[in-house]
Amino acid sequence: MGTLALRVTGGAKRYHGTGRDGLVFDRVDLEIEQGEVFALLGPSGCGKSTLLRAVAGLEPLSAGRIELGRGVRATPTRPVGVVFQEPRLLPWLSVAENVRLGLRYRANRHAAREARRERGEPVDQALRDFGLDGLAHAYPEELSGGQAQRVSLARTVVTEPSILLLDEPFAALDPRTRATLQDWLLDVVRRRDLTVLLVTHDVEEALYLGNRVGLMCACPGTIVRTWDAGHTDGARRERSDARLQAIRREILSEYQSDVPDGPTPSSWVI
Repeated sequence: MGTLALRVTGGAKRYHGTGRDGLVFDRVDLEIEQGEVFALLGPSGCGKSTLLRAVAGLEPLSAGRIELGRGVRATPTRPVGVVFQEPRLLPWLSVAENVRLGLRYRANRHAAREARRERGEPVDQALRDFGLDGLAHAYPEELSGGQAQRVSLARTVVTEPSILLLDEPFAALDPRTRATLQDWLLDVVRRRDLTVLLVTHDVEEALYLGNRVGLMCACPGTIVRTWDAGHTDGARRERSDARLQAIRREILSEYQSDVPDGPTPSSWVI
């Protein structure tokens, strides 16, 4: 086993008296190695996004423990970065200014200094990494959906996180744009030595991006099984790989749905 970047032990989350009363997920155990992309699948309401928010420190666990960092030791100079489905760009700021915004938060100032020391101005590098250097002076209203999401990714990556948390970041994009951004992401992850926890509903996306894929069940949510996608570091990934298609069939056979089965066909005849 390599160096651990993230460990969740006995994770549980319960809400009380807010219209969301009940146990969301329970007995979640998860370990992710440094440099790994772990894709987490599951039906709506199983607690995937809530777990990601807990890892990000946006919500406390009701029980259990989360440990972050290389060797699961705290590393405040390498923060956790989060990217949501919506880009959430500020419309009065240019692309470059939206990216630079990530460095203005107090918790990221030390990371910004370290980034400048290591590779020069981090905003310029992040814009180049995501192919946005030609759009630095554009404003959000001038961007396509894919461009806006690249800005959101760059704004997070510029803080030099060691762990990148992605909550369905490509769900609202068309298939071709989504596929292109998946490849952008893999390239940046490799070059910046990022560890990624990706939450998605898309089985194909999970298998293409993830070194490992985990499946959650619902009521309450827990990780019921994981698969090794078998990706070799640095090797080109093939979406049509026969091994991935076999895993896809296994995942779909175990995937719960929050939609009830269709009605039983009527047996009467007119």
